[in-house]
Order: sequence, then C-alpha cells, then structure tokens
Amino acid sequence: MKAGLASGALIFAFPVLVLAGIWAGVDRRILALALAALALARWGGTLKKQGLPALGLVAAVLIGCACLRSDLSLKAYPIAVNVGLLAFFAASLRGGPTAVERLARLKEPDLDEAGVRYTRTVTKIWCVFFVANAAASLATALWASEKIWALYNGLVSYGLMGALFAGEWLVRRRVRAQRKEVS
Repeated sequence: MKAGLASGALIFAFPVLVLAGIWAGVDRRILALALAALALARWGGTLKKQGLPALGLVAAVLIGCACLRSDLSLKAYPIAVNVGLLAFFAASLRGGPTAVERLARLKEPDLDEAGVRYTRTVTKIWCVFFVANAAASLATALWASEKIWALYNGLVSYGLMGALFAGEWLVRRRVRAQRKEVS
C-alpha cells in the first residue's frame, strides 16, 4: 500500500515540478533529468526484474531526451496520463464492474442495481473529462506558451479534476439521501 501511495505521489509530482521549473526559468534539461529520476524511481523496481540492460536503456533514453532539450516530450506526459486513464475507465465500461463501481464497492460491497447504474454514469462522465482534459493538454502543448501550458497542466487541470470529484461526491450524497427517503 505504501508503495502505491509513493507511486501516486511521484505521478502527481511531475506537473508540480514542471510548473515550478518553467515559471522559475529552470533549464529544460534539468527538468527532463528530474523526470528521468522520477520515472526510474517509479518503474525502476519493475525494470530491475527485467534485467539491468533494460534499466540502462530506459535511463539512456531519458538522459538523451534531457540532452536534446525535447520540450515536447515534457509536454506529452499529461496527455499520456489522460489517455491512459481514459483507456482504463472506458475499458471498464465494456465488461465487468466499471472503474467507479470497483471504488464504490470498497466502501459499499453490497451495491444495489441503482448504485451500479449510477457508478456506470459517473464512469462515463470521467471518460468525457479525460477526453476534454487530454485535448486541452494537447492544445496547450502545441499552441500555448510554456507558462500557459505549465499553468494549465500543473494547476488548472488538477483543479478541474478536484471540482469534478467534489461535485460528484455532493451529487452522490444527494442521490443516496433521496434513495433512503424513498425506501
């Protein structure tokens, strides 16, 4: 569990580091090296299982990106995260319990049919969010200044995600209260 929390912290540290680095004028190569360190800390254990050559190759690629000053590779990360989350949530709509249903069942194992329908709807809403957020991340990566890109991807997108999460929590409380009144 602690490894999962650390992994999540590393994933969410990326935009904060990049936002702070870009606004502070940190050289992009240093930011790319910081990303390499985060990636190796996150996936290094997995790569070690596949052998030292694989770990060395990943490190070489990340350091190469740092040396080439590939700004677009820095900007691709939030797009990839959104597309990855979209794929996970959308795949859960096709079969078995949805991503949101799985989370809901952690707190309420005996989720009724109305709850299952509700979690399916919420999963669809998150899918729409991830599409819109990936599109906004792509647009800022291609056409906005670095500072605007960093502001959106390091602050605004997380604010929007938090607002959606909080809004859904409020709606869920109301829906559950209405279901209790009816029963």
